Amino acid sequence: MKSKSRSENPLRTSSERAGHSATEEAGIAEDLAVVSLRGEKRFSHPWIFQKGIAKPNGKRPQNGSIVDIQDSEGMWVGRGIYNGHARIALRILTEREDERIDIEFFRRRIRAAVELRRTMLELDKVSNAWRVINSEGDGLSGLVVDKFDDLIVMEFFSSGMYRLKPVIQSVLVEFFPEARFYWFAEEHVQKQEAIDVRSPEIPKPMVIHEHGLKFQITPGGKHKTGFFVDQRDNRKFLSTLTPGKSVLDLCCNSGGFGVYARALGGATRVTGIDLDETAIALAQTNARLNKADNEYIHVDMFHWLRESNENKTKFDVVVLDPAKLTRTREEVDKALRKYTDMNRLAIQATAAGGILLTCSCTGLVPESDFLESIRRAAYQAKRDVQIFRVSGAAGDHPWNVQVQEGRYLKAVWARVN
Repeated sequence: MKSKSRSENPLRTSSERAGHSATEEAGIAEDLAVVSLRGEKRFSHPWIFQKGIAKPNGKRPQNGSIVDIQDSEGMWVGRGIYNGHARIALRILTEREDERIDIEFFRRRIRAAVELRRTMLELDKVSNAWRVINSEGDGLSGLVVDKFDDLIVMEFFSSGMYRLKPVIQSVLVEFFPEARFYWFAEEHVQKQEAIDVRSPEIPKPMVIHEHGLKFQITPGGKHKTGFFVDQRDNRKFLSTLTPGKSVLDLCCNSGGFGVYARALGGATRVTGIDLDETAIALAQTNARLNKADNEYIHVDMFHWLRESNENKTKFDVVVLDPAKLTRTREEVDKALRKYTDMNRLAIQATAAGGILLTCSCTGLVPESDFLESIRRAAYQAKRDVQIFRVSGAAGDHPWNVQVQEGRYLKAVWARVN
């Protein structure tokens, strides 16, 4: 392999390190296999798909192993995690040839992530629930970690990150010494990555706090890590718009927006709609925890809105925050049509001069396309929609400028005239 400064030993750990046994347990090798690309690497995105990899000359590296990566001319281009089974065959963790992927690597990355949240954003003053590691946004592709008081929840999207769990957990303990741990990978990820993630017993429901409000969370439930902490700032801003207003919370999930609107924002009336009966029950629990007499209805949103619009029922503030609509590029057009249908009905339900907050957490849908779906919805609804703010996920969900998919959450704030 050609190199300007080939490191003497690209991957090693020291027996003096506290995490040495964890590193051994993770199976990190001393000598790295080499994976070649079909051509030159002319981009900075950390993902390399199967079609971009040349067929191995010798033995194929083990799925989930750390490998060196070279281009078709034999030039070293990076070091990362390999999976010959997954669509994303390589996840580059470093483009510095002298940087080893060992416990010190994870200690540096996790320290930087924690400092962003605790020192710069001062999230401990706001909540005891926040995202610790946001995958590519924190330079750890395939790993998401959330903190809920003393519970640390690790979600794996990569076989390699799951293989490195003992190392990752040993470092997290250094920053959260009193923590309990829960980990999982969703079924579709396990299938894609060809891994069998053995999760521990699901933790019991617990209560976290955010901006002075209380929320019961259920790790391992509908939202697997426990709670949508990414909407924290948007929930707070919504509460400034709801004093004396009637609020409709569509796809209300665990009731976050509606609870903020009533308990913190002084809304006169809040109605939450969701098709998930479990979500409705949790929203009712969260409303009671905050002494908010909100109404929650277990019903299909489309059916309820059509009937409500026929009766000309209007709300001063309407929130539309549906779940992710697609995981595949082939279904993006279908998702955009659904966004248009949803937003048309939501716009029709908004009173003249009222506020619409409409969100998309579908990472494959760029902001420009989401805004176009809203434009189409406004045209079909024959309403004048004036956008005054576009926001995204809270600061503990940073995204790497080279990874546009990381800017998955779009929150569009509009006045409907």
